[in-house]
Amino acid sequence: MPKDHRFKIFVVLLALTSASAAADLPAPVATALQAAGIPARNVSVVVQEVGAARPSVAVNEHEPRNPASVMKLVTTFAALELLGPAFRWKTEVYADGPHVVLRGFGDPKLNMESFWMMLRALRARGLREIAGDVVLDRTYFGPQPQQPLDEDTFRPYNVGPDALLVNFKSLRFTFIPQEAGVRVFSEPALPGLEIINSLKTTNSQCVEGRAFRDLIGATFQSRPPRASFSGSYPVACGERDLNVALYQPEDYVAAMIRHLWSELGGTWKGGVRDGVTPPGAKLLYQHESESLAEAVRDINKFSNNVMARQLYLTLAAETGGAPARADNARHAIRQWLTAKKIAAPELVLENGSGLSRMERLSAASTAQLLQAAWASPLMPDFVSSLPLVAADGTMRKRLRGEAIAGRAHIKTGLLHDARAIAGYVLDRHGRRHVVVMLVNHPRAPQAEAAFDALLNWVYQDRDSARARPRAASPQRP
Repeated sequence: MPKDHRFKIFVVLLALTSASAAADLPAPVATALQAAGIPARNVSVVVQEVGAARPSVAVNEHEPRNPASVMKLVTTFAALELLGPAFRWKTEVYADGPHVVLRGFGDPKLNMESFWMMLRALRARGLREIAGDVVLDRTYFGPQPQQPLDEDTFRPYNVGPDALLVNFKSLRFTFIPQEAGVRVFSEPALPGLEIINSLKTTNSQCVEGRAFRDLIGATFQSRPPRASFSGSYPVACGERDLNVALYQPEDYVAAMIRHLWSELGGTWKGGVRDGVTPPGAKLLYQHESESLAEAVRDINKFSNNVMARQLYLTLAAETGGAPARADNARHAIRQWLTAKKIAAPELVLENGSGLSRMERLSAASTAQLLQAAWASPLMPDFVSSLPLVAADGTMRKRLRGEAIAGRAHIKTGLLHDARAIAGYVLDRHGRRHVVVMLVNHPRAPQAEAAFDALLNWVYQDRDSARARPRAASPQRP
């Protein structure tokens, strides 16, 4: 058969496949996708009443897709069941002669307040002078790639995993427009940080996101730490914050200790270095984190990539032993899914957060996971961690003023060319549905209207309650 003829047949089959998928989609969703310029073949959808044997809508459900942050559902549900909702991380402080050793166990939220409380506890126990070095024992996690996962090098979500992660290694710069210009300050105000501020106020329209950072001419340098702002600042923006991961890990911890320890009346003459806790070191204090259930709420509500990656490696260490390695987490999750009778042959895990170009999951496997979560004894902890539509988290501004507001718990996901939603919708008749929609396409950022259309359609139950559920398409080998 001539090559050009084979190509024409392929194009016709592709068009027929896309047309078939579009016909299976709820009409409002198909219309919104068409308006966004996204072919139905690039979309996967599953709608299934909780506990039902078959879905009422299943389109491209077994196609492996990049789920973006919807992958956090796999990591967090696995962690809740394998570690338990009451699991807590610890951070230990030892005395080793003149030196102090900080030994981390992967606490994903050892923030500024927690770190200050830990240092305060040391002062309360009589420690005033640190005559030697502060040794950082980060060996609970094995070596991890530290390169940013996208081009925004200094964004906090790009901070790599660390067994001794302090305050996400981040600074929050606050901008306050005033008559004389723009006041800029950082929190924490770490010693050695240089802030160059030549911002000028303007009456132009305020902008968001990356456009805001470009407008204010934000540039950053790690060594020595420096932040420069040299653009214009629209007064209409009012007070704004910008979170930045500026420091190298050891530099950040050193600066935090010097800043907080001196505030607590302590003195410190040494430096910071990596090391291992010596066998004869004396335990001075053990700090405990918030519970895993609380951490999972932060991870899913606000799609916190750094915390998700910390949790992923915690799973690795707790199930496969320290030092934590990503392969151990993948193995533990695979075994757990098998025990729950979720095959997920298409699953590809890299870091468990969804901030990855490699990770893959299908809508069918995601729906199975959500069905299993609803049947789990830990369902309340899991479901309450998902953003509530029009109320909080990443869904706070979505579907406000509509009937579905407050009646759906939906995890969102976004990357440059991927958008996703997954969760539960309580329809107007009081029936609860699992809803999953994954879009992989260069125009995925334009798919928000289609996602909202699906959620509204399920809430209204216009067709799903009357339609006869069709069998899911055969799973690919």
